Amino acid sequence: MQPSILPTIFSITEDEIDLNALLSQVTLPSTGAAAIFTGMVRGETRRGDAHDTDYLEYEAYIPMAEEKMKQVADEIRAKWESIEGIAIVQRIGKLYPKTPTVLIACTAAHRDTGVFEAARYGIDRLKEIVPIWKREVSPDGQFWVEGDYIPKPGE
Repeated sequence: MQPSILPTIFSITEDEIDLNALLSQVTLPSTGAAAIFTGMVRGETRRGDAHDTDYLEYEAYIPMAEEKMKQVADEIRAKWESIEGIAIVQRIGKLYPKTPTVLIACTAAHRDTGVFEAARYGIDRLKEIVPIWKREVSPDGQFWVEGDYIPKPGE
């Protein structure tokens, strides 16, 4: 099937992420596998400096973020020709612990066609190049969470 007619969703939203609706939109009659990654707000962080989190606030420059999400989807399609559907959704706004913040879903005819790897690539790449900012608010104060990726020319 031509990549231009394969289902691809990328969006920034303040709405709750509806896994069932998104999965239905990226599923074809030939789909037999879906790999889904959902990131969530942690109430407790044990890696690095252990601390509690009251909530996170996500912000994004939506036109640029969605263009970069499209780039991630295009990269997935270039690396894994077997991928049928792709959904990349990021929530913004004030989000509390146990709340899903991001969803990456990739579908394919079979589980052994790279669908797991494609979903993993999608979240890793989103974290690298999509302009989304996260402010963490805890009992001890608040701070912006910064990544360590430095974009390469053209990204």
